[in-house]
Amino acid sequence: MSAPAARRTSLDLLRGVAVLVMIEAHVIDSWTRAEDRHSHAFAQSLVLGGFGAPLFLLLAGVAVGMSTGSKARRLGDDRAAARMVQRRGLEIFGLAFLFRLQSCILSHGPLWTLLKVDILNIMGPAIVFCAFAWALVRTTRARVAMFAILTAGIVLVTPAVRGISLLAILPDWLEGYLRPVPELTNFAIFPWTAFVTAGALLGVLIDAARTEDEDRRLHLAFGLGGIALVAVAYEASFLPALDPRSRFWTTSLSFFGIRLGTMVAGMAAAWLWEQRPSVRAVPAGQRPPWSPLQLMGRTSLFIYWIHVELVYGLIATPLKGAFSVAGAWAALGVFCTLMLGAAVLKQWIVAKYHEHRQLRGKLRRQAQALML
Repeated sequence: MSAPAARRTSLDLLRGVAVLVMIEAHVIDSWTRAEDRHSHAFAQSLVLGGFGAPLFLLLAGVAVGMSTGSKARRLGDDRAAARMVQRRGLEIFGLAFLFRLQSCILSHGPLWTLLKVDILNIMGPAIVFCAFAWALVRTTRARVAMFAILTAGIVLVTPAVRGISLLAILPDWLEGYLRPVPELTNFAIFPWTAFVTAGALLGVLIDAARTEDEDRRLHLAFGLGGIALVAVAYEASFLPALDPRSRFWTTSLSFFGIRLGTMVAGMAAAWLWEQRPSVRAVPAGQRPPWSPLQLMGRTSLFIYWIHVELVYGLIATPLKGAFSVAGAWAALGVFCTLMLGAAVLKQWIVAKYHEHRQLRGKLRRQAQALML
């Protein structure tokens, strides 16, 4: 069945797009000079860059929905499968602090930055939560309904959460997980976790598509549904907000719907691209055409780990605020090429490492055979 292979490569492809958008957001933000930061081009660049983090979170949720289903079928135990995925979420949460520690050491940052709330701080607990929720119900329909309710609920209560005065009594590092705290919070549980729960919904649907025909119909529905969601959310953005405390660019249901619909339609587009004749004609067992985007998608955590320091750290000091918007975009092209080269090098090193381990294992087995 070719559907699973196309499904995996299309998600790698889309994750690669998220990597490029993430790098674009950071390079344009860090390397654009002060006098150009109020231009229309700079504003539009930031709007585009704003899709990187939601796309990473959405795809993390998709992985939860698919991975738990796959593991549950293999193990025959839903709760054991959920625990395995939860451990991965905890690993990501731990990596968030390790990443901050690295930044403190390399860029001589203050120790309080260890408590900053960034995307990994939200992604890890959200994965744990979604895996826990997945195991609470048994059927595909129940899981889809549950994740839909969770997604809508998180977005709808976000304006209210941000207005709760009692949260101010919490320590800043804890309050920062619930709502933005200046200089401490880049992301917060409300509403960013909703992208993960929405992704888990999509992952459950993808996991339930067991044949190529079901997979095709599902992604067609993703494309049409995503476009429809964007259109409805855009029209709704001109209506009075459901909560008067809502702000369009941060807490509105409309903006969430526009971003979610765009990304769901993007999933369909990535799947369709992986169905092109040059890919489908590859015989079973042979490698498909090399894709730089897929490689960047498979090494997304590695690229995230190294590029932030190269864009914002001490090593990038001569480049910070040094370019016009056009110049920053040109520098972005060069930087993305360097990141692709780093991903290729990392892949080569990993492959050589595994070859070395296999050779050592083979030699060890031969030596044991001779001794016997």
